[in-house]
Amino acid sequence: MNATTTTIPTATPTRIAVVATGVIGASWAAQFLARGLDVDATDPSPGAEERLRAAVAAHWPTLARFGLAPGASAGRLRFHARLEDAVAQAGFVQESGPERLDFKVELFRRMDEAAPADAILASSSSGLAISAVQAGCARHPERVVLGHPFNPPHLIPLVEVAGGERTSPEAVQRAMAFYAAIGKRPIHVKREIKGHIANRLQAALWREAFHLVNEGVASVADIDAAIAHGPGLRWAVMGPFMNLHLSGGEGGIAHLLAHLGGPIEDWWKDLGAPAMTPELKQKVTEGVAQALGARRSAELEAARDTLLLDLIRAKTANATLD
Repeated sequence: MNATTTTIPTATPTRIAVVATGVIGASWAAQFLARGLDVDATDPSPGAEERLRAAVAAHWPTLARFGLAPGASAGRLRFHARLEDAVAQAGFVQESGPERLDFKVELFRRMDEAAPADAILASSSSGLAISAVQAGCARHPERVVLGHPFNPPHLIPLVEVAGGERTSPEAVQRAMAFYAAIGKRPIHVKREIKGHIANRLQAALWREAFHLVNEGVASVADIDAAIAHGPGLRWAVMGPFMNLHLSGGEGGIAHLLAHLGGPIEDWWKDLGAPAMTPELKQKVTEGVAQALGARRSAELEAARDTLLLDLIRAKTANATLD
């Protein structure tokens, strides 16, 4: 990233623009409102405003359990038909549009033209490089950053922040500070890479999960159980490196790697590389349907969110685990 002479203010913005209000954008809007911020939203899809307001209302009870900031109100949401009107007074813009490079380049070009010069322009993109996204910004490409959340953003604290070739270090720092100020857990992606960090880690696990199904080693239900009732419980508390460190006893991770480094490398060599064939897709789809049984996805989602909320609140209260 290249430094520029642009001075970016460090004060936390109080007026946020949410551009594109699908599942991710609506979740972001609810999060911003719950933190007592004003939100200007826009989305060209028919019925977008009605869906957004319904989503915010649905998320609000969960956010209330988290604890609302002083002045938090769904009434501070304004919807605009024109993108330019939505971003015209924003101090921070969160874009969550379709994951198409041509679409985002044009969208950011328009936002760069219309937003105040000191506003940060952040993209929720799950895999696109910010260097490519900021290519059409003629005014202030240095303020374009990645602000990739984990779904649902109003619950999951993680936000991956990165800059592109023309992004200033100050813009990255300001984005990190903003997300932290609204209760998120930002991490800095120091080098552009496809899929960023968390999605690549997920993809590595998915790859082996699909491989095990394809090879008939285990059912979809048993693979889910292996994670949800095994390492997933520990990963929800600490990441992979800290868990390895604790597994090493008094000698920590150095002791563990001295004894298990070889076997771990041997397992790596044996991991699968499945192709997403129609047959594999059918196996997994049928396996998920069998595991679901009579349960509905909405029921599982509600139960998941309740447990997530309790876990996040417990983690927040225990700073030792951060």
